[in-house]
Amino acid sequence: MLIGTFTTFLTQTILTTAFPTLMRDFNINASAVQWLTTGFMLVMGIMIPVSAWLLSKFNVKYLHMTAITIFFLGTLLSRFATSFPMLLTGRLIQAMGVGMSAPTFQTVMYSIFPPSQRGSAMGIAGIVIGLAPAVGPTLSGWVLLNHGWRSLFSVILPIAALVLVLSAYSMRKVLPTTNPKIDFLSVVESTLGFGSLLYGFSSVGDAGWGSPLVIGTLLFGAIVVGLFVRRQLHLAKPLLELRVFQSKSFTLSVILTAVAFMSMVGVEMVLPMYIQTIRGQSAFHSGLILLPGAIMMGIMSPVTGRIFDRIGAKRLATCGLFLLLVGTFPLITLTADTPILFVTVLYTVRMFGITMVTMPVTTAGMNSLPNNLINHGTAVNNTIRQVAASIGTAILVSVLSTVTKGQTPASALAKTDPIAFARAMNNATVAGYRAAFVVSLILAALGFALSFMLKKDPIDQGGDAQ
Repeated sequence: MLIGTFTTFLTQTILTTAFPTLMRDFNINASAVQWLTTGFMLVMGIMIPVSAWLLSKFNVKYLHMTAITIFFLGTLLSRFATSFPMLLTGRLIQAMGVGMSAPTFQTVMYSIFPPSQRGSAMGIAGIVIGLAPAVGPTLSGWVLLNHGWRSLFSVILPIAALVLVLSAYSMRKVLPTTNPKIDFLSVVESTLGFGSLLYGFSSVGDAGWGSPLVIGTLLFGAIVVGLFVRRQLHLAKPLLELRVFQSKSFTLSVILTAVAFMSMVGVEMVLPMYIQTIRGQSAFHSGLILLPGAIMMGIMSPVTGRIFDRIGAKRLATCGLFLLLVGTFPLITLTADTPILFVTVLYTVRMFGITMVTMPVTTAGMNSLPNNLINHGTAVNNTIRQVAASIGTAILVSVLSTVTKGQTPASALAKTDPIAFARAMNNATVAGYRAAFVVSLILAALGFALSFMLKKDPIDQGGDAQ
């Protein structure tokens, strides 16, 4: 499950350094190409609530194998895509598999380890969940140095096939199953609600914040999500058990984790675009610039897990979010001449901080739930984290596009003074990136303020929802 989850999570960000290449090959803009990431995460967010029902109904071994099979088929379709819609379809099929396998992995990890050992266990899991998306851009850049973007999927295919074979021989049923009913109206409401919200945010870059399309889809999404929440609270066996939010510790952990992932995934997508479009670096070099941050996350995940078992989440999260603030603030001053080493150091500091937040805070929140709600807590946490990350990414890209478009010089200048036009266009693009990083800074500041509300001592291991 560790190998399989690493492989599936790797695909979340493996295309980020390939975005400029894909934009040229398919003749699309940044607002369109970002759907390869935001759409992926949204489908994950839609599938995760269904996974709670699937885990209760089916043998975890066969559920995991089914998820990996779906992921394999989506990867295969993406590998041979001949158009952008075909590539996007393959990515969405991939996301369906990931949306099933991710909560399965976490639920099994929480179930087979006692609360006193969950910090260390989830620290190892954090290498998978945190390192895989972080190393994606670097691996992508290395592959793109000598091969086309299709090779990114070719690398994944044999690993997914191997995981499928290993699962057949090594996995067994470790979770009890029942025969629960699924509420299809809840599935429809969650799909329409969250999908409309993301579409609205993603459309801002092209249509603008005042567009009837943007306002209409955001309003429709908010209403449907409200209906979805109301329905879940009135069902005896809801699709998504929102009563887990009765635990203040769990609620705060979900918010902090969502903020951290919004900041991480958004910048992971925007920064390679800055490195390649503004600095003229190759995909490989942009991947190398992000590599120290990925290595930092891989080294620190198990360490922070062990530290959590001793001191709890509050001090770890506060220090981590402070580092996230420190690493993000200078990004709002980026220029076309900012030293690349400086950018690399800032990114590494940010990833160090995020590592101190994600898994320790998640584990603290899960420890506050009784054992019978672990399954639902995992589904809720993953759903909100993925949807928040996809919306956060869409907001960053829309702000980037909107600010750049607003400061783009008149086309007539290109004819009268081409050099001045090129300089003004470059300045407009840099302003767009700065504005996107301001949004990430605001998220980091919000998380830092909320971290002081965490419990000071380690979460009570008895599983009481306080």
